[in-house]
Amino acid sequence: METTPPQGRIRRENVERILKAAERVFAEAGFAGATMADIAERAGLPKANLHYYFGTKDDLYRAVLDNILRLWLAPIASFTPDADPSATLSAYVTAKMEASRTRPHASKVFANEILHGGTQVERFLAEDLRSLVDAKAAVIDGWVAAGRMAPVDARQFLFMIWAVTQHYADFDVQIRKVLGRRSLTRQDFATMTAEVLRMVLRAAGLSEVQAAEPQTPAPQAPTPLQPESPPIP
Repeated sequence: METTPPQGRIRRENVERILKAAERVFAEAGFAGATMADIAERAGLPKANLHYYFGTKDDLYRAVLDNILRLWLAPIASFTPDADPSATLSAYVTAKMEASRTRPHASKVFANEILHGGTQVERFLAEDLRSLVDAKAAVIDGWVAAGRMAPVDARQFLFMIWAVTQHYADFDVQIRKVLGRRSLTRQDFATMTAEVLRMVLRAAGLSEVQAAEPQTPAPQAPTPLQPESPPIP
């Protein structure tokens, strides 16, 4: 039985279509090269709809970045003092690799933002992300102190995981050319994920965990953004 008012459902669907289209256009053209007309065409919606939901290109760009950050930050919540290091790192690496497989444009948008100075996310990087990394580094340090994994520089360890897993999205053209692939298949990613897991766990002095094949999460409509919604912190 339909429980959501049609207007709310239509709004969610339109917002999702716009964010998905904008993610791809921003990845391919960069912020400066992307236009609202290009995004509207990709989304299959009138340009007026984009301005209705997001106002300006800047507002839409920040919404895309916000959506990407929610995608990326959710898996790291599993880093807790009582968690098993091997299982936690395995799940985290697998989730990051799956994001690179299913949402490569998201990684490219964020990489472009950082390469151009990160002005749209500067406060987030310096405050929110720094606090999050400090907290999760403390968890890793606790695992090390308890003898549950080999000594590592926790922050550099996290940077290394980010660099390796996002490489498969940001540099997919290079990877495909070197491997002689027209496209990277699900099996390619399964093979690459297994190797990345081995490297990460070996660096941590941990045994491999038998992980299930990653499942593509069901798409979830982003929370509709109201005009008064605050920007990314």
